Order: sequence, then structure tokens, then C-alpha cells
Amino acid sequence: MKNYLNFEADIKDLEVELEKLKDPFNQSGLSEVDTKKISQIQSELDEKLKSIYSNLDPWETTMVARHEERPKSEFFINNLFDDFIPLSGDRYYGEDKAVLAGFGKFEGQSVLVIGQEKGDSLDKRIERNFGMMRPEGYRKTIRLMELADKFNIPIISFIDTPGAYPGVGAEERGQAEAIAKSIECCMKLKVPTIAIIIGEGGSGGAIALASSSKVIMLENAIYSVISPEGCATILWRDPKKMLDAARAMKLSAKELLELKVIDEIIPEPPGGAHRNKDLIVENVRKCLVKNLQIYDGIMPDEVVSQRKNKFLNIGRDKGFISDSENLISLKTKSQNFYQLLNSNKVFVAATLGVTILLISLIIFL
Repeated sequence: MKNYLNFEADIKDLEVELEKLKDPFNQSGLSEVDTKKISQIQSELDEKLKSIYSNLDPWETTMVARHEERPKSEFFINNLFDDFIPLSGDRYYGEDKAVLAGFGKFEGQSVLVIGQEKGDSLDKRIERNFGMMRPEGYRKTIRLMELADKFNIPIISFIDTPGAYPGVGAEERGQAEAIAKSIECCMKLKVPTIAIIIGEGGSGGAIALASSSKVIMLENAIYSVISPEGCATILWRDPKKMLDAARAMKLSAKELLELKVIDEIIPEPPGGAHRNKDLIVENVRKCLVKNLQIYDGIMPDEVVSQRKNKFLNIGRDKGFISDSENLISLKTKSQNFYQLLNSNKVFVAATLGVTILLISLIIFL
């Protein structure tokens, strides 16, 4: 049975009617298929999908990104890579099943594949911890990324997590340190790295693996520092204001591309990636082929430099400085003592008055 989001009521009605027409024997008195009616409803359905999905608000996009039938990392790994060999363990503590990692071949080229996996059933979601990695997961990926770097093997990551696991055990084992080390490792790699956000890209749990040469998003994926519900709870103490939070956070692919936080958007079929998984696999394949070819012949030092400059330039053209090339303008302008006094006369007078009062009390009491 298909799962429908709350803004897909019209789509559900059309699809239910379409299924009935395609199987007329389930209805009493009907014994033949009305092909003309089927074509008409299919056309209406296609138009409705295009209309709704071309005008999603940020919260609706969030719901699509979290759709339980949306293709997960394991699906992409199985359909894009040959001879995939999964590797386990961080050599310190244990195995983290929230992340799949191993070496495989893409179009005949050896690659390291890393995928945050949520699971596609309740049992698997529990086993995979809903895609929320623990410190051992990040330490495993660091170990494998350093190995790939040693043998000059490109790295492809599939990002899909609500965030790093915030449990007591994870914090005790150094969750923040593991994320920081993972970001540091990603920035130092001399091989091309491509991160594709296929669903949710949440907080440090995502950026730990998405500090890549190319950051790419599926059209209906999201990428943010916190979930809209978490943001609404902090700012307004009301998780129901998640739409306002989602709008303010600019978490959709179109907004992030405009801000140059990401490099490219992979188009999805109308209705989301879960409605045509074969098409989305082909779109991802073409994107990977194109981006891997960009780095053919580029020296390792240039790869590192390009990655660092990409992240250093984020926000500069729409921020507080007009010239993103002139980094000197980021320095604080010095003021002499008299300028500082003149600009803060009220504060200085109040501070002086309080000081005199305190000294008087100490002397006479």
C-alpha cells in the first residue's frame, strides 16, 4: 500500500480511480478496460504531480525528503556500483550499522563508497539507528577515507541522516571529537570527493561526510544545521511553527544552490524520487560520471586547494563584505583610546559612577 503525504490527497484520489479502471473485474458489472478513461486520468495525474511538486513549500519539501519509500543509500549502492565490498569496524570500539562503507567499481573505476543508511523497514530502521551515526561510524569512515587517499581512489558519499546520534554512550565515546576529525580528514584528502544528499542532510552528522569537493543534492532533499522542528522549539518554544522555521533556514536545494552552499541539483521525477527509482538512479549515474571526469588530470594539491577555497567562499558574496577576494576587509578596524571613549560616553560615565560609589562604600562602611 502506498503512503501519501498530507498534501497529496488529490493525487491519492486519482491513483485509486486509476487502479480501479485498470482492474475492472473487482467491480461488479464491469468486464472490460476503458483505455480512453485510463489515458485521461493518467494525464490528469501527471499534470497534478507536476503542479504540486513544482510549488512545494520548505516544510512540504522536508516531508518528501523524509518519505519512507524514498530510495536509500543501500539502494543506490546496489544499483550503481559493481563488486562492492563492505568493510566494518573502526579498530577502536566496534561497528556502526548506521553507515555502509566499502570499495567498489563505478563505470570500471575503483571508488570508495560511503552511505548513511536509514533502513527501509521498521526492523532495519532500528538496526540502522535511523541513519544516526555514532562515533565509531565516523572513525570507520576516517579509516577508510585515509586508505582511499593513500591509493588515490575517489570517494563518493551518500548523505541521509537527521543528525549524529545524541545518546549518552555516543557522547561518552567522543561524538563531537569524531565529527570534527571527520571534517578535518575530508578537507585534507588529496583525492576527489563527491557527496550527494539523497534525503535529509542534518547538522554535524551530515557535514562530517559532506565536506567534499562537490556537494550535490537531489531536487527534493534538504540540508540544514538543525531540523525545522528543533529550530522552532528553540526560537519560538513551539515545534508546530516548523513551516516558519523551514522557510527561514533556507534548507531546500534551490535556495542552497543560490547561496552556493551546494554545487549542483539532480532532478527528480514528478512526485519525488520514490515514484520512479530507475530514473533517479540514471540521473545520479550521469551526474557522477560528469563530476568524476572534471578531476581527470588535476594534481592532488589543486584538489585540496579547490575544496578549501570552495568552503572559504561560502556566504562571502551575499554577506557583510562586498569584495570576497579581499579577505583583509574581514579584519577588525582598530580604534584609538579617545575614539573609543567618545563613541561610548554614556557607558563610560555609568561605569565611572558605579566605581566611585563602590569605593565610597568600602571606605566609609
